[in-house]
Amino acid sequence: MNLNLKNKVVIVTGGAKGIGRAIVIALANEGAIPVIIGRTQKDNLQVEQEVKKLGADVFSVEAELASPQDCEKAVKAVLAKYNKIDGLVNNAGQNDGVGLASGSYEAFVGSLHKNLIHYYLMAHHALNALKDSKGSIVNISSKTAETGQGNTSAYAASNGGRNALTREWAVELLPFGIRVNAIVVAEASTPQYDTWIRTLDNPEETLLKITNRIPLGNRMTTAEEIANTAVFLLSDKSSHTTGQLLHVDGGYVHLDRALIKES
Repeated sequence: MNLNLKNKVVIVTGGAKGIGRAIVIALANEGAIPVIIGRTQKDNLQVEQEVKKLGADVFSVEAELASPQDCEKAVKAVLAKYNKIDGLVNNAGQNDGVGLASGSYEAFVGSLHKNLIHYYLMAHHALNALKDSKGSIVNISSKTAETGQGNTSAYAASNGGRNALTREWAVELLPFGIRVNAIVVAEASTPQYDTWIRTLDNPEETLLKITNRIPLGNRMTTAEEIANTAVFLLSDKSSHTTGQLLHVDGGYVHLDRALIKES
């Protein structure tokens, strides 16, 4: 399917790793111009090289998105380069384990900056350009907002905020033709997830228990599956879809627990 994304400039925060990288590659394959925003320029440039091998244009900006100043700087750099923004994917974040008992004021607020506040700031600074292009915003969210996880208050609160902002922005931006949707991720295979699973006492056994709870295929969602949905939502093929929280999770959150496969 031709998604009509050729030469569309799309910002992807956290675009050098995991889901963000998969979205960047998917955009490049559709002829779009992905813009990688990430804290480590070495990682950004590595993905740039991957995209250039596909014959696509690409740009990257080194930015620490927990810094409000860097959020503004990143958007200004994109506008200076291309003079337009056609889409924004808010993706960067980290499940950092700031819990209720184990956390603190400083840790909680710091986590909100890492996981939620830059979602607002990136959209705020890109808004005028998105109005000009009648662009689209996709927020990547997590099932922790709906299911809880334990010992991750700040991350769960951030994702609840991501979901709420998705619908709030969809309403506010209706007059400008800007569509806003979120993809809710549950158990997805990413480098960050792999790092976490290896910290457990029995990683293989735990991973098997997790995949057995995923109804569709008893397997992890791939980053590419999330990316394919993101690219569709950015395109005019989803032209009447806004304010939606799409769960790309193999049925993990909503399907009957009776479907859980016994180990």
